[in-house]
Order: sequence, then structure tokens, then C-alpha cells
Amino acid sequence: MVDTTDEWITTRTGIKERRILRTPGKATSDMGLEVVRQLLEKTGTKPEEIDLLICATVTPDTTFPDTANTILDKAGAKNAFGFDINAACSGFLFALTTGAKFIESGMYKKVIVIGADKMSAIVDYSDRSTCIIFGDGAGGVLLEPNTEGNGVIDAILKSDGSGREFLHMKAGGSLKPATPETVANKEHFVFQDGKPVFKAAVTGMVTTVNQVLARNNMTTEDIDWLVPHQANMRIINSVGDMLDFPMDKVMVNIHKYGNTTAGTLPLCLWEYESQLKKGDNLMLTAFGGGFTWGSLYLKWAY
Repeated sequence: MVDTTDEWITTRTGIKERRILRTPGKATSDMGLEVVRQLLEKTGTKPEEIDLLICATVTPDTTFPDTANTILDKAGAKNAFGFDINAACSGFLFALTTGAKFIESGMYKKVIVIGADKMSAIVDYSDRSTCIIFGDGAGGVLLEPNTEGNGVIDAILKSDGSGREFLHMKAGGSLKPATPETVANKEHFVFQDGKPVFKAAVTGMVTTVNQVLARNNMTTEDIDWLVPHQANMRIINSVGDMLDFPMDKVMVNIHKYGNTTAGTLPLCLWEYESQLKKGDNLMLTAFGGGFTWGSLYLKWAY
């Protein structure tokens, strides 16, 4: 579809494979539903036991209702409420922090946090700058109270709306509603200006990781795993280098799934789960359009 080769894509992004949801009538909520089903089965939890579901996504099934509510309905979680969070590729971080606060407050006992995006729905496959990067995917976690000092410990989240000019969707919102002209001009697809995004992403992730470390009197040597957003292998390598973090302790699966936006962090946790031990220190970090970014420190709980 575009002037590119496997070698060109791999050397610039690290991506070898991606998954695309092609089934007619299937959307982000269907990927989220599979996440919920697997979480419930894995933990022996009944759907009616779930109190809250937060879905981080920029590709909701519809503008409203929230995709989280659709997932809950499909999963039969009749006693829960849900809402979406739109923070682009930082969405899972923002949602995980929010979900943890509901647990810490004592208000709820079982909170599901999902990162899910069907990026193929908003990618222009004639735009080489974006179409080689994004894939479809979803992942999630079940949060419960913990008395052993494990779980989400600390997070620093940031945003800068002036960055929206470099990574956004031009039309489809209240500022520029859909018209025949916006569709014809391909304004309902992802737009990205790569260089400023790359620079801001590396700086933002490295800075917040260091801030979280300093606030908790830690160094990179205290971290067992760095879990970076899978945006681009060059960004992952740059973040690792600037933090002086050994790459064998950096979770990487971009070569298999591409950039699944809010899905990358939970997909990494799922992929590396067998290598994690109770009490391991994990540092999650991400950067998203708009701009949004941040880092989160957690201790693996099982």
C-alpha cells in the first residue's frame, strides 16, 4: 500500500508483526471482553463480584456510551459501573492509577483496569509515517486490596496540551464535526509529526522515571523490570540508555504486536508474567498524544 519494505520498517521501528481485528461487527469492546473473561477465569472471580471497570482507549466503540459500559454488559458484570479514560498511549497508566485509588479508599474490592485500542480503525494505510506502527490489542489487570505492601506504590502523571499539534486526530470531535469534506480529506485518521514526538517521549519518560525513583529513595538498581510503552524500538532503546538500564531487564514485545496504544503496557505484563516474582519492583512508563506521560512504580503482588 505504501513505499516501504520489511527491512525499512524493522530498522526504524523494531516491528515484525502486528495483529489486526478484521472480523465484521467486532470492536474495542470485544477485545476488552476477552480480557475480562480471562481475568475472571484466572482469578476464580464471578462477573457479579466486579465493582468497577475502567477502560483506557482512544478507539471507543462509539462516542457514547463508554466502551467500559459495553464491556460490562457483554461480560454480565451487573453490579459494576464503568467509564473510559482517554489519555492516548498513557491511558493504561492513568487508568491504573485511578483504579488503585478506588481500592485504596476502601470503596471497592475488585476493580478491572483495561487498556484496549483498535488502532486499525483510525489509521490511514496510505500514510507511511503512521500505518507501519500501530496494531490492535488489549490487556488488563484485576486490582484487589493488599496488606503486604505490594501493588501500586507511587506514580507521577503529566500532561501538556500544547503538544496536541504534533499528535492528534483533526476531525470527529465537537471542534470539527464530521462532514463529507473531513472524510474526503482523511481527517479522521491519526496524524503524527514524528521528530517532536520522539524527543518529547524520551524526555518525558526518562524524567518521570527519575522523579519516581528519587521520591522513593531508589535507584535503577532497585528496579527489577522497566516496562516502557511500546511505541518504537528506538524510543525504548533511548529510554533504556538514558536511564542506564540493562536491556535484559526491559520488557519488549513491540516486534510482535506493534504499538497498540493503551494496550502495550498490560500486554507486556501478560507476556512477561512467568518471569515475575512476588515483590518484584516494576517501573511502568509511557508517553501519549496530546501530550500525556508518566511513570508508575508497583510491587508485583503474586
